[in-house]
Amino acid sequence: MARLLIVAVGAKPSAWAQAACAEYLKRMPRRCATQLLMVKAEPRASGKPLARLLAAEGLRIRERLVRGTRLVALDERGREFGTLQFAAQLERWLGDPVPTAFVIGGADGLDPALKKEASLLLRVSAFTLPHALAQVVLCEQLYRAASLLEGHPYHRE
Repeated sequence: MARLLIVAVGAKPSAWAQAACAEYLKRMPRRCATQLLMVKAEPRASGKPLARLLAAEGLRIRERLVRGTRLVALDERGREFGTLQFAAQLERWLGDPVPTAFVIGGADGLDPALKKEASLLLRVSAFTLPHALAQVVLCEQLYRAASLLEGHPYHRE
């Protein structure tokens, strides 16, 4: 398993989003190898209450993770980082043997219990983003931070 994992709830993203994510992830330095996994969303037409839908998705997410994985949940009320701050945080995570999973919820967000388990709630934008675009933004920012750590000139201040 990769040291960094992105777990996203939802259907397979459109071709443009898949291509963008794949491009950034293939450029990642070896020590920052990142894998993107999709988790099936719970059908919204089932008549189940939202809390049960989110709990079912949370269970699917947990099933994809190795025990002890550090969770970073993407959330609009999460902490924002500048690029240099995010690179420093990534360096700390990479210095720890525990794998890190970035979790992106579906259309209704993430299971509240899963967010409570997260070591960090991360906000990638003040804008509301479609889930496919949030995946692309996260992949790009991970690549940008990893590039900074490797001394690559991709990022410019």
